[in-house]
Amino acid sequence: MSQNAKPVIGVISCNRIVEGEEAYTVKRRYVDAVARYADAVPVIIPSLGEADAAAALLERLDAILLTGSNSNIEPERYGAASGRAPFDPRRDGTSAALILAAGRMGKPVFGVCRGLQEINVALGGTLRDQRDSDHEVMQHHAPDGVDLEAMFSHAHGARAKADTPLAGVVGTAPITINSVHYQAIDRLGDGLLVNAEADDGVIEAISSLPGAAPILAVQWHPEWRPDGRAHDLAFWREVGRVARSG
Repeated sequence: MSQNAKPVIGVISCNRIVEGEEAYTVKRRYVDAVARYADAVPVIIPSLGEADAAAALLERLDAILLTGSNSNIEPERYGAASGRAPFDPRRDGTSAALILAAGRMGKPVFGVCRGLQEINVALGGTLRDQRDSDHEVMQHHAPDGVDLEAMFSHAHGARAKADTPLAGVVGTAPITINSVHYQAIDRLGDGLLVNAEADDGVIEAISSLPGAAPILAVQWHPEWRPDGRAHDLAFWREVGRVARSG
């Protein structure tokens, strides 16, 4: 690909009911972030749940973005006895197939919030729900019932680890990140590297190990009004750079 050409990035959808019908949906802020901040062409991927389609789709894309969602990954996918609804099993199947196919084909995978968790689970890791513990140091989600402004204003400190891909683009100074998640990585998946942690040790960013197909994912939401937040803008520039060079 020419360095001046715009890469094409597939953005995964969720399965929702819209006006009484099933629909493949993506919140506009993810699509707009790919177009505006990564300087790429976004294409929405329907979550059909058909694993056989993953390789054929990836052949036509330069990278994929796994977005956040209000749904959780089904617990049986990471060996848990129970989990909290809502679930989106067709998205689970689609994302897992895309992640594994991308690894085989050398295509970059980027993740935001649920997307980070999908990557971890697809590569053999596990999750935990912070609502199931009485010993959490920090709250990583605003109280229930608040509006979007208050939800995305909930924030805490984090820091990228030295000599990681994330540190290469945001540095290692403390950053303040929004926090809109209940689930978090418990056991890290195979072939993954922790790139950042919150002040309480919760994993906030991961990447693939050197030499593997590129993976970069964050637990926070860099797509939510990133103007003025240097680390979020840097994340999207890196998405575009890696997709363009792939």
